Amino acid sequence: MIKVPLTVRGAELLREELQRLKSVERPSVIEAIAEARSHGDLSENAEYDAAKERQGFVEGRIADLESKLSNAQIINPAELDADGRVVFGATVELMDLETEDEVTYQIVGDDEANIKEGRVSVNSPVARALIGKSSGDVAEVLAPGGIREFEVLDVHYL
Repeated sequence: MIKVPLTVRGAELLREELQRLKSVERPSVIEAIAEARSHGDLSENAEYDAAKERQGFVEGRIADLESKLSNAQIINPAELDADGRVVFGATVELMDLETEDEVTYQIVGDDEANIKEGRVSVNSPVARALIGKSSGDVAEVLAPGGIREFEVLDVHYL
């Protein structure tokens, strides 16, 4: 099986979602199906169809989360010793050499990525360009608008 890299925070968020799906969403869907069945003819029952569709989504997401968590390689960035290099879990301060804007990103797993919160997927072009770089290095990122250059200002393991 392929290991899925996750930070400690990301694994906890997936566990919380899984718990919510199992303890809140699943019982709610079962109740909605029972309610819709009580209305009679299932062949023309839109409520029943919607509830069954929702059940399929919930059960699929539960299976997906259980699979990801069972195959997770949980990495605690605070325990990393990468000699100042950018690795999975690292938080990187960058400067866009074109605009001189400074940004901070944490390299995380696919399920944790949220650019608005400064978390980029390890599989993104930005992260792939940064992996292995150290403070003072310049990374070239192939972005949709062309090549952008970022200077690594600092690397933290938080």
